[in-house]
Amino acid sequence: MHRSIPTDLILGGATAAYQIEGAAAEDGRRPSIWDTFARVPGAVIDGHTGDVACDHYHRMPDDVALMQRLGLQTYRFSTSWARVRPDGGEPNPKGLDFYSRLVDELLAADIMPWLTLYHWDLPQALEDLGGWTSRDTASRFVEYALTVHEALGDRVTNWTTMNEPWCSSFLSYTAGAHAPGRQSAEAGLQAGHHLLLAHGMAVTALREAGAERVGITLNFQPASPVDPTSARDVDAARRLDDQYNRFFIEPIVLGAYPESLLADVGHLGLDAVVQPGDLEIISAPIDVLGVNYYHDDIVSFEVPAVPVVNDAPTDRPIASPYPAAEGVHVHPRDVPTTNMGWEVNPAGLTALLQRLHEQYTGSRGIELWVTENGAAYDDEVETDAATGEPRIHDAERVEFLRSHVGAVLDAIDAGVPVHGYFYWSLMDNYEWAWGYHKRFGIVRVDYDTQERTVKDSGLELSRMIRERSL
Repeated sequence: MHRSIPTDLILGGATAAYQIEGAAAEDGRRPSIWDTFARVPGAVIDGHTGDVACDHYHRMPDDVALMQRLGLQTYRFSTSWARVRPDGGEPNPKGLDFYSRLVDELLAADIMPWLTLYHWDLPQALEDLGGWTSRDTASRFVEYALTVHEALGDRVTNWTTMNEPWCSSFLSYTAGAHAPGRQSAEAGLQAGHHLLLAHGMAVTALREAGAERVGITLNFQPASPVDPTSARDVDAARRLDDQYNRFFIEPIVLGAYPESLLADVGHLGLDAVVQPGDLEIISAPIDVLGVNYYHDDIVSFEVPAVPVVNDAPTDRPIASPYPAAEGVHVHPRDVPTTNMGWEVNPAGLTALLQRLHEQYTGSRGIELWVTENGAAYDDEVETDAATGEPRIHDAERVEFLRSHVGAVLDAIDAGVPVHGYFYWSLMDNYEWAWGYHKRFGIVRVDYDTQERTVKDSGLELSRMIRERSL
């Protein structure tokens, strides 16, 4: 069925620095926590590292030219703290020059730059001083943010402070699934609060420096009870919602942590971490809320289901990322799943956007953008009989893309003013603890030759942009 895509819905692709750049020890870049974590035995499948990744650092002009051929209207990328201020120290001119050239290439191609300052690559030297469990890291982040703005603020309009702080706190400091690999409920809560504090401090500092539009990107994982009439099931869903979603959105938008969350984690010392005035800093007004959505869950306290433990790709033991949700289980539904085992439910994105608009953003004039949405599948490379060129007929990803852009259109039809959609990811890349085993891209990367091949999903996104229709 033909369906029009509004001309003011901006469509693009997204990546992150450590996942694509490579050049891990070139031009002054120093180790990040992911360089270190990737070398921990058993932390990443097959010991894969991001040392080379997609070699984007050397191939950037060609990659931007590829984006231009696809017709992307915007490109979301992150700057690497470990490249811009190595070891958290003085600015690195060569690192800044790379991002300056990237921005110039994008603008020359008529692609809007969308800059994210932190996509999980904390300098290892700062982790050695406590990382995100240390309040001082928030101040170091502001120094880094202002350094990037000084170099790029004359050309970049859209500034995102953090990407998915849930992952860089609870998945990283409580579950141990991501760098730096700590497993402490208390450390996760400290990291989560200090990430929020760094965000709020940076919002104010960037505004004072002249940044036009400032926001944050949060990942949301809606949870619903298996039985809405069961008080226990309702409480299971409430706990996950508190500890995944509300922990971040409510301090930013409402200036307070949920009371129910504080009651659940009170014994873990969050009150001692929050200092007077912190929540006022954290709730500095934002212009944009980036929404990352991959899947939702239905949950209960009943045992015959799947325990809530995220991303355990190796035999290395992973703890629950939830500091106070012991006994909560996910119940699989009879729906398709991606290669990550994540359920495909586009309607969940529509419902999430409606909830965010109604509860948090609509009355405050905060723009909603879907800053990540994507799927990993096993891609088979075929040779086109007519041309001899490689082709990737990724029908599942094409359907995922179409259905989720359709979900955004459903939200718009319901009165939610969604401004943009970024597919994750532009190209196959280093998928964190999964190494190079999971492919999310609409462009295939041959990691041996670094050859790029546009998949059918990339052609479909290009067509959507060109024809403005599903």
